[in-house]
Amino acid sequence: MEVSKAEFEQLVVDSIDLIDGPLGALMDNVAVFIEDEHPDEPDLLGLYEGIPLTERGEYGGFELPDRVTIYRLSLMDMCADRDELVHEVQVTVVHELAHHFGIDDDRLHELGWG
Repeated sequence: MEVSKAEFEQLVVDSIDLIDGPLGALMDNVAVFIEDEHPDEPDLLGLYEGIPLTERGEYGGFELPDRVTIYRLSLMDMCADRDELVHEVQVTVVHELAHHFGIDDDRLHELGWG
């Protein structure tokens, strides 16, 4: 399955918009990037790097933003059609941003986002 970079970016933006309302307002100092694939793990769909909100403590000032990276080619490679790609992008974006909120993989699996 293949879509243009612009269309893929829009899928990611639409997926971020799923986290709206009070929860979305809690996102703090996090940036979302799209890259083709992880340099060492080509099957990786997304990656969260940062300090979750639940662990920040004396946070503030000059910290770099948390970073969520979504891997475009890896997601396109695993999907057979556009509907599947839309679903997998949504799951991946929500999964990685959940880590920003301090939700671990076990809890995400319990919630159906694993």
